[in-house]
Amino acid sequence: MNGSRRTSLNISAVALTLALGALVPVTPAHATEVPGNGKEPSTGQEGGTDNKGIYAAARVQYSGAVAKSGGTGNVTSADVNWTPPSCWYAPYLGAKDFKKEMSKNIEDAKNAPGMTGHAGAAIGEMERHYEDDYGWTDTPGYKDYNVDKDGEGMFWAGVENPNEPDYLKRTACSDLPFWVENGEPPPPQHEQAITPEMLAALAYQHMELPGTKVSLAPEAIAKVNLPTWAWLDEAAFDEVQATAAINVPGFNIQATTTATPKSLTLAPGTEDATTIPADGECPIVDGRIGEPYAKGKAKETPPCGIVYRRSSGGETFPIKAALTWEISWTGTGQAGAVGLPDGTIEAVQNITVEEIQSVNR
Repeated sequence: MNGSRRTSLNISAVALTLALGALVPVTPAHATEVPGNGKEPSTGQEGGTDNKGIYAAARVQYSGAVAKSGGTGNVTSADVNWTPPSCWYAPYLGAKDFKKEMSKNIEDAKNAPGMTGHAGAAIGEMERHYEDDYGWTDTPGYKDYNVDKDGEGMFWAGVENPNEPDYLKRTACSDLPFWVENGEPPPPQHEQAITPEMLAALAYQHMELPGTKVSLAPEAIAKVNLPTWAWLDEAAFDEVQATAAINVPGFNIQATTTATPKSLTLAPGTEDATTIPADGECPIVDGRIGEPYAKGKAKETPPCGIVYRRSSGGETFPIKAALTWEISWTGTGQAGAVGLPDGTIEAVQNITVEEIQSVNR
């Protein structure tokens, strides 16, 4: 039977929270990262149970240039308002496995101390939802946990992004596990169901780009009013890719995020300096940024560099070099590349500036 509105599982927010916490503490989807392009994806996790309860069957698998141990990569989005998903819904367990784990947890919760009143009622309604075909307006109930459809689909559940610092955002995907037929999209009310675009954002979050080591001439000791040349080795311009995927029976999607170097921005570490170009942004020209210094060019103006107007007084100035990467993604069901916000990585190099009347170099 179906209720006319969502009354069954909204007896009270506190009761539902208690019931869900006792029944379905879904373990966040951690992945063993594999660094380097061209590597095989990390191994996925099968659904099952541990001392915390049921955990999701489908975790995101990462490959390519990604941070180790599931950590956040070294790329900062140029758009401060852009964020990767805090949580999502993903394939969870097949019908028989879901019944085994959920029914056991329901029974344990019913017998747990304090599970009376609203919390106990919420657990009872949840049991009816999965066993006795009790649903509501936009959510059908299930007869015997859909075991007669085992192999034809999976129950999906919420998964936390372990790298999301905001607890409320991380735990916002709190809908009860729901059934999705193989090859069919998740019900539209579950807006955070995993998509290739979300996988692309997760690949972006985990992407690890090469460090920005700028070549300088002079390398460590610059001279007042003489240009310091700056350039990047051509090896820094290799395209970098990271892939995120979910692969379980009946549901396979993936997205590859690609980063391509775009420009280098220099900050001299003092207001008493002039950057070349004036805005400090050195674009890629003919496949390189800047130009290597050569003997005899000491008084020429480099295409990328800094002119210091005073000495560092025996100390150093921190040159901040920010390499901007153009980011795009392709993936399942996506015909062409789609743009994402540019990403940047920064590095600081210290340089001593001396004042001298004349110099030859």
